[in-house]
Amino acid sequence: MGAVQRLIVIVLFEGVDLLDVTGPPEVFSLVRRETGDATGYRVVLAAATTDPVTTAAGVRILPDLTFDEAAASAIDTLLVPGAVEVDGPRRVRPRTDPAVVDWVRTLAGRSRRIASVCVGAHLLAAAGLLDGKRATTHWSTAAQLAAEYPEIEVDADPIFIRAGDVWTGAGISACLDLSLALVAEDFGEELALRVARQLVMYLKRPGGQSQFSVPLEPVSTTRRVEELRHHVLRNLTGRLTVPDLAAHAHVSERQLTRIFKTELGTTPSAYIESARVELARHQLESTDATLDRVAADCGFGTTDTLVRAFRRRLDTTPTEYRHRFRTTTPTPWGPPPVRAAAGP
Repeated sequence: MGAVQRLIVIVLFEGVDLLDVTGPPEVFSLVRRETGDATGYRVVLAAATTDPVTTAAGVRILPDLTFDEAAASAIDTLLVPGAVEVDGPRRVRPRTDPAVVDWVRTLAGRSRRIASVCVGAHLLAAAGLLDGKRATTHWSTAAQLAAEYPEIEVDADPIFIRAGDVWTGAGISACLDLSLALVAEDFGEELALRVARQLVMYLKRPGGQSQFSVPLEPVSTTRRVEELRHHVLRNLTGRLTVPDLAAHAHVSERQLTRIFKTELGTTPSAYIESARVELARHQLESTDATLDRVAADCGFGTTDTLVRAFRRRLDTTPTEYRHRFRTTTPTPWGPPPVRAAAGP
């Protein structure tokens, strides 16, 4: 592999999230270590001035150059981190300073590829760079992004999305997954996996990986729905049809469907399937069970049903999922015992 140096410019501004800025360079720096030559990236930090920038964590960072100087360069990748303002308990609002937005728009015009980290997607949106595109951001601000920019197809579920030469990533540690995906595009999947191992990331998650698992979904304020959720999670291997759930809750099937739609934003059948997929994911990651065994233990019945559910929910197959996400080494005496899913 010949030596290749790609210029990555990371946008800095006051209050920026620290990990959004420092996480990706850690990934990019390991490319050179893995190749053993000058192949890789040259990462620079750009701001309005070269004065220190104070991040949201209180750590100060020194820019390498100004936005003006960066605009004179041939930029391979423009990386735009995010920042939020606290607006009450557990409420945040993305910061979109007009001056920063203008510079993002200018620098994007001089870049081969653009990527946002976390709520940095709001800066791209304000700059008009996501119009007509599918994009993601941190789950806590996704609804706001969709409301303020209806021309953007906002999907809060994936950890990152690529739309042509524009990439958007979900929040916090997902910046590492996004960075690994950029490495894979530039230098191949095998090198990206080697970098992931150096980072002690046991897996390299594809963009379709969900930001959430079923037990982490928002808790309902209705006692009856919470009891139903616990009932589902305790009985994933058993019979969980809509009529059975309705009988368990002492309501009609129509009322059950309305309750799930109102409280959890989904249908009973979809929720059950999501919960079973979540249990299957855990087994595929941590056991050596066959697909037939996983399908039976998670309530799918058949391998074909398991495969269809994985394709529908994760856009992959159980075999491919295990290949990517396996986190344990099989023991010589076989897989560990499978435990039933616990309630949240």
